[in-house]
Amino acid sequence: MLREIKILRHSSRIAPATSICGIVSRFRGWFTSTILSCTIHMLTRPSSSSVALVVALSFVATYPLLGTAQTQRQDPKEQSDVVRVFTELVQTDVMVFDKNGEFARDLKREDFELRIDGQPKPIEFFERIIAGSGNEELQLAAARGNGGADKSLKGAIPLDRGRTVLFFIDDLHMDLAGTALTRRTINKFIENEMGQNDEVAITSASGQLGFLQQLTDNRMVLQKALERLRPRSTTVTDMERPPMKEYQALMISRYDRDTTDYFVDALIREIPGLARDSATNMVLTRSRQILAQGSNITRNTLIGLEGLVRNSGKLPGRKIVFFISNGFLLDGRNSDTAERLRSVTSAAARNGVIIYSMDARGLVPTLSDVSFAAPFDPSGRYERSLSGELAGTQDGMNALARDTGGRPFFNTNSFATGLKKALNETSTYYLLAWKPETSEDSKSRFRNIEVKLINRPNLSVRVRRGFYDVDPTPTVAPKKKDAKPETKIPPTPIKPSNSELLTVIGAPFPERGVPISVSLSHVNNLAKGEMLSTSMQVPREFISFGVDGIKSKAAIEVAGFVYDDRGRAGAKFSERIEIAATNQSAEVNNTTDLKDIIYTFPIYLSPGLYHVRVGARDVASGKAGSAQGWIEIPNTSAGQLTLSSLLIGERAEAIIVNGVPSKGFNDDEVSWNVSRRFRRDSFLRFLVFIYNAGRGADGKPDSAIQVQVIRDAQPVITAALKKINSDGISDLARLPYAAEIPLKDLPPGRYLLNVTVLDRVTKQSFTQRAKFEVY
Repeated sequence: MLREIKILRHSSRIAPATSICGIVSRFRGWFTSTILSCTIHMLTRPSSSSVALVVALSFVATYPLLGTAQTQRQDPKEQSDVVRVFTELVQTDVMVFDKNGEFARDLKREDFELRIDGQPKPIEFFERIIAGSGNEELQLAAARGNGGADKSLKGAIPLDRGRTVLFFIDDLHMDLAGTALTRRTINKFIENEMGQNDEVAITSASGQLGFLQQLTDNRMVLQKALERLRPRSTTVTDMERPPMKEYQALMISRYDRDTTDYFVDALIREIPGLARDSATNMVLTRSRQILAQGSNITRNTLIGLEGLVRNSGKLPGRKIVFFISNGFLLDGRNSDTAERLRSVTSAAARNGVIIYSMDARGLVPTLSDVSFAAPFDPSGRYERSLSGELAGTQDGMNALARDTGGRPFFNTNSFATGLKKALNETSTYYLLAWKPETSEDSKSRFRNIEVKLINRPNLSVRVRRGFYDVDPTPTVAPKKKDAKPETKIPPTPIKPSNSELLTVIGAPFPERGVPISVSLSHVNNLAKGEMLSTSMQVPREFISFGVDGIKSKAAIEVAGFVYDDRGRAGAKFSERIEIAATNQSAEVNNTTDLKDIIYTFPIYLSPGLYHVRVGARDVASGKAGSAQGWIEIPNTSAGQLTLSSLLIGERAEAIIVNGVPSKGFNDDEVSWNVSRRFRRDSFLRFLVFIYNAGRGADGKPDSAIQVQVIRDAQPVITAALKKINSDGISDLARLPYAAEIPLKDLPPGRYLLNVTVLDRVTKQSFTQRAKFEVY
C-alpha cells in the first residue's frame, strides 16, 4: 500500500550553514548522542596502521543521555540446535517427501517409527517447524525439555529471521574450470536467490579468502570474496613413469590384481632383471607414498569443514552448508578419512547443519582427458584401472550429504537449480525428540539413527545417520610453514581484565552472552574528510549491579577494532563504563530507571571497505557478547554522486490525555536507534546527505529522491519521487534530506529502508539501504 512519507518540517527551515555540524544542530535535538554531535571531543594521534588516519575516541551520553530502544530479555544460556544430548531429551530433524519431491505436511507423531542403534524409542516430542522463522528456536528449546524457554526467548527473535547459508569451497581439490563454475554459481545465488534477511559466508579449505571468510548479509563483501577465489589445487607429486594417479594407488592398496600387475610389469620393463617380488614391493611403496600425500590433503579439507560446522553452532536455527569440490578419495586402510567423516557427521547433527555436496567438475563422463599424459597401453589395463575414478572421488561427498540429511548434486552443470532446490526442501522439517539412555560410561559412541514411516510407502524419509553421544575432541589442522598467519585480534595493551572480552570479539561468529547491537555510519566532514562512526548498544536487561562490593554500582567494559578488507587492524578502543543506580530498586532488578547504554566511536579514514568488531562485558556477571559489521566508505572527493549512511532515529507517539499531549512530551525528541528496533506506535525518522549532486544551468542541483520500505523483496511503502529543495543551503555539495515514516500500519517483522537519489543533471543515481525491525 502506498503511503505518504512526511518530510520533516525542519527540512524547509534549514538555515545557511558552513558545515555538517552546523546543519544538524538546527534539527533541535536530532541525534544528540550520535556521531554527528558537534560536542564530540576528537582525539587526534598518529596511527600505526594504514587503515586509520585519525583515531577518535568518545563515549557519548552514557548516563543520563542513554538510548531508549527496548530489548527483550533473553536466556543467556547457550542454545544449540538439532541432535544434542541433554539430560532431558535428544532431538533430530527429519524431512519427508512425496513422489513429486514435495514436503509431506500432514504427518503426525504416530506415523513415525524411531530406532536408535536398532532399538525402538518412544517419540517424546513431535512438531513441524519452518526453518528461519522466529518460532524455530522456541520449538527447538521446547524439544530439549527446556522449561521456561518460551518466556525467555519470546519476542527476542525476529519473526522472519532468514536463512543461514555457508559455502565451503574445497579449493585443495579443485581445478581452474571448477573454480570458474563455482564462482559463477555463488554469484548468481548472491544476486538472485539471497533473501533480505539471509546471512551468508564463503569459506575455503585453503583459507585463501582470508578476512572475507565471515558471515554477512553484505552482498559486496561476498562478491569481493569470490573475486579472490583462485585455483589452489594441491596435486599429488609422482615423478615416475608410467604416472600413477591417486585412485590407482588406492586400488593397489586394496590388492586390485589387474592394476598392480600393470605397474609391476612396467617397472620390470624399465629395470630388466628385477625380481617380480622386489618390483611388487616397490610398486606398493610408491602407492603408499602417493596415498599419504593425498590423505593429508583430504584430512586438511575435512578438518576445515568440521571447524566450520562446529563454529556455526553459535548461530540460531538450521544451517545449510554447500560443500563444493572436485571430489576426494576415501582411504580407510591408510588414513583416518572415514573417522573424519563421522566427526563431521556428528558435528553437523549437534549443531543443526545439513550438508549438500556439489561436484564442481559438472557433467563429465570420465576424468581422463588430454591434460593427462596417459602412457601407451595396447592392453587397455591402464585405462581399466581408472574406470571407477569418478565414482570413487564422489563417494566421500555422497557420504557427507546423505549422512547429514542432505543430498549430493553430481554430473550436472546447473548448480543454480541445485542450490534453489536445496533451499526449498530444507525450509520445513519435522522435529523428533526422545529420552537418551542413562549411562555412566564417558566413552564416546557413535549412535545410529533410523526413522521409518508406518503404512506410508509413497513417502521417502531423509534423516541424519547418527551422532556421537559424547562429543570427541575436535582435531585442529596443522599449520603449513609457508601458510599465511590467521587473522586474529592483535595483541593490545588495553587492559588485562579484557582478555575474555578480546576472545569474544575474535570469535568466528558473534557471541550472544550479552546481545549487543552495532551500527556503522559514514558521513563526510568538510574539513576532515570521511568519518566512520561505530555505535554499539548494550541492553539494560544485561546490566548487573554489585561491582567491587557496591550494590548500587554497575560496570560495563566495551572494546572494538577496525580492520580493512585484508584483515589489517588499525583503530581500536576500550572503555570501562561505570553506572550508579538512581534508586534502591535499580540494584535489585537491574532495569528500573535504566536505559540502554550507547557508546560511539568516531574515526576519520580513507575510502575503502572496512570491517568492525565490537564487544561488551558486564563486569558483575561476567557475561559478554560481540557484534560485527561491514561498511564501504566512498570517495566523495572523486566528484561522483554518492550518499552518506542513513542516520536513523526513533520518535515516540504523543500520549493524549483529555485531548492534549501529556505533560513534558516533545515531538522534536528523536532518540538515536542503534539496534534499529522500533515500536509499532513510534515513528522512524532518518537523515541522509547527498554528495556531489550535479548543477543545472542556474547553478543549483536538480535531484529527486524516492523512499521505499521493503519486506521479503516486496515494497510495502513507496513514496512518490520528490525533488530535493536546496533553497538556503550554502554548501550545495552536501545536501541534507530528512523524512519520517509512521510505523503503526506495519506488521511486526524485519524491513529494508531503501533511499534512492536521482541526479537529473548528470544522469546518475545512488541508493543507500538500512535494515530495521518493527515489534
